[in-house]
Amino acid sequence: MNIKFYRMWALVERDLRKFFRSPALMMSSMIFPMMQLIVLGYAFGGKIMNVTVGIVDQDHTEMSWQVQETFAGVTTGPKMFHVINYPSMPEAMKDLRTGGIGAIVDIPQKFSRRAYDEDQPRLGLIVDNSDQITSSSLESELQSVVDQLNVNMATQLNIGPNPEITSGPLASRLPGAIALDTVEVYPYVEYVKYLLPGSIAMAVFIVAMIGGGITFIDDKSRGLHEGYLVTPIHKAELVMGLDLAGTAKGLMAGFVITFIGGLIAGIPDLWNPLRLFYLMIVVAVASLCMISFMFLIMVRIDDPLVPRAIFGVLNTLLFFPSGAIYPTYGFPFWLRWISVVDPFTYTVDALRNLLLRGSGVEGIYQDVIILVGFSAAMIAGSIALFKRQI
Repeated sequence: MNIKFYRMWALVERDLRKFFRSPALMMSSMIFPMMQLIVLGYAFGGKIMNVTVGIVDQDHTEMSWQVQETFAGVTTGPKMFHVINYPSMPEAMKDLRTGGIGAIVDIPQKFSRRAYDEDQPRLGLIVDNSDQITSSSLESELQSVVDQLNVNMATQLNIGPNPEITSGPLASRLPGAIALDTVEVYPYVEYVKYLLPGSIAMAVFIVAMIGGGITFIDDKSRGLHEGYLVTPIHKAELVMGLDLAGTAKGLMAGFVITFIGGLIAGIPDLWNPLRLFYLMIVVAVASLCMISFMFLIMVRIDDPLVPRAIFGVLNTLLFFPSGAIYPTYGFPFWLRWISVVDPFTYTVDALRNLLLRGSGVEGIYQDVIILVGFSAAMIAGSIALFKRQI
């Protein structure tokens, strides 16, 4: 009986020693789940903050200037939105359709004349409804600003004995009260469409994890890369060759999910050749960026258990802060900074501009440039670490 116990204890002791000799594995199994809790806890349901709203003043009167001042005054301190002025509606619409701003407040011509004549003065609100969460929050907040504006204007113009009734549900019944007319830029966007860009990015990332990171570690544990290095092939060529192979696999996976997901979600005009070309560019650059990221992480790791332990955590730390599930406007300050350095963020943004907003090169070029820059930096780091390894 004692002999059997000692045999079992020998196996237990061996596995425990192996576990404690791998600090990375210990960290991923104990510390990273707490990081998942923090990220997931703050990535959903936060209050929308710091959305950019454009104002187009087509009236150019003292009253329209007072309207702008009212919006600027409301946005001081902790704010849901901040305003910028545009000289013309086409310029504002261009930024709205590429995701640069979240909404436009239009002060139309003859606004002040209609206000003085108590002839149903109206402000226009044009919202980017590709993000229903942000657009709904903005509409509610801007309506409250208009209600406050009605109180101020009623006091100045002496509209009615009780200016307080010019806000709230009675406002639309009063001829002198300012109304806010909301216009949605796109047809109704179901949540499945909102999720599609994140699903495409996730497919590319999974290929990078399995076809890049895990395969790389498995090949290295078998000594294949050391075999490459005794041949005339240069280490930089080896890294670039593996990155390009992973990019090709990510491109194929991303396009399959784009087509199937686009059909399921009902993306209109999915087969437009120019749109397909832009999609191919974004998916290809995203694949190169993510596979390069995987190699940078894995290039100095030898334990085959480590990547399997950290990939799930990386999935959480990269996917949820990207805005794929919930808009980044609802994130706390520190989580927004994670989204800034997260390649998922720029992939999701570019795909959303193409698939939901129907934009062209003007909606993706900045994201593509950033992803290319990330890729170049990570490839250079992988080559440098690979040279030092052997």
